[in-house]
Amino acid sequence: MQIILIQDVDNLGGKNEVVTVKNGYARNYLIPQKFALEASPSNLKQLQEKLKVQAKKEAAMLAEINKVVEVLKSSPVKVGAKTGTTGKIFGSVTSLQIARAIRDQKGYEIDRKRISIVDEVKELGTFKASIDFGNGNVTEIEFEVIGE
Repeated sequence: MQIILIQDVDNLGGKNEVVTVKNGYARNYLIPQKFALEASPSNLKQLQEKLKVQAKKEAAMLAEINKVVEVLKSSPVKVGAKTGTTGKIFGSVTSLQIARAIRDQKGYEIDRKRISIVDEVKELGTFKASIDFGNGNVTEIEFEVIGE
């Protein structure tokens, strides 16, 4: 029997997949537990429409991510830090400071949990951070630490 999975099922498949299983397994477990639907022609047509809409959303999201990446890579983000007389900063630069600098200078709100700093930042200079936008979209940006 062919079914359409509504959600991920271990050792069977992922959401929106059409799989073939034994009749009893589908009728007695998957369908009553709301893990699957029977793969009737109308359900298959609804699945195709759902996948088309999802593909359009992903394409629009990817275009928006590329636009944000272009703006972020155009010039380095400047992060202010208090420094001593030798040029070393007090403490270190965190992802929260980078997220605030991006918001203030570039106008984009990026969650600090998505930003990871490549090297520990303890002095003035130019450094790199990577931003994970999800779905395998990771970009590396430069930020400049300047004294306040």
